[in-house]
Amino acid sequence: MAETCAPKIRRLLAPNPSPMTHTGTNTYLLGLRDIAVIDPGPDNDAHFAAILSAIAPYQKIKKILVTHSHLDHAPLARRLSAHCGAPVYAYGDSRAGRTAQMIALSEAGAIGGGEGVDYDFRPDITLEDGGVLDHEGQELIAIWTPGHFGNHMAFSWNGALFTGDHVMAWASTMISPPDGDLGAFRRSCTQLQLRSERLYLPGHGDGIEDGPTRLNWLLVHRFERESQIISHLRGQPNTAPGLAEAIYTDIDPRLIYAATRNVLAHLIDLCERNLVTCQGPIDLKAKYSVI
Repeated sequence: MAETCAPKIRRLLAPNPSPMTHTGTNTYLLGLRDIAVIDPGPDNDAHFAAILSAIAPYQKIKKILVTHSHLDHAPLARRLSAHCGAPVYAYGDSRAGRTAQMIALSEAGAIGGGEGVDYDFRPDITLEDGGVLDHEGQELIAIWTPGHFGNHMAFSWNGALFTGDHVMAWASTMISPPDGDLGAFRRSCTQLQLRSERLYLPGHGDGIEDGPTRLNWLLVHRFERESQIISHLRGQPNTAPGLAEAIYTDIDPRLIYAATRNVLAHLIDLCERNLVTCQGPIDLKAKYSVI
């Protein structure tokens, strides 16, 4: 059953809990008569039925918006669109929004990545950063927020900011290159700091009453992680997996791969800023050292 989490905003929880999705994917229903659906979620029959059951006879789904094209957020959009006739909006397909560096690293094929990507995703309508849609007489604003994913967008409507996987309360954001980009993540956080919304409604977990404070925490957390990596590399050169094992000593073993991906994102960013060097081409198993 959909729960009201803010005026004119309801939430449905998809039945896909996991160490990476927390309690499951949040699907948001915006509006009183014309409904906009944010992140329909995985292609799951039960969740599809739950979305349709949450739509009253006097309501109609008019828009489907996808924050980013991971498999836990995007696949159900196509089936829902075919059923109700509403277009799917997003920044672009699963390769949209990457920097030239991430495109080159992806083509080199040495850093891995690509976890959980819906490569079949294609929006009907692409949105630009700052693009505005009318929804029930209010501006629904699209904000490009790459970092967790190149095509990631946040959406602002009725005083709330829907942050997808960019800002969450239960965990820091996973950044797995080449889809994830730490430099882009920092820039996106800085962009959101300029906005006025305080209520953040994320793709997983509970809402955040003080979103700007959480943004500050995320940026500080990344700075602290960067300092840990540099400190370890001052001792001796190391690889991304080696650094992850040395730094993430108290996490669920099922999350060590995700931790390794985050460390790699930091190493790529540090190399780009000429603070760390890679012994050879950037690679998941290459050794890195402080310049």
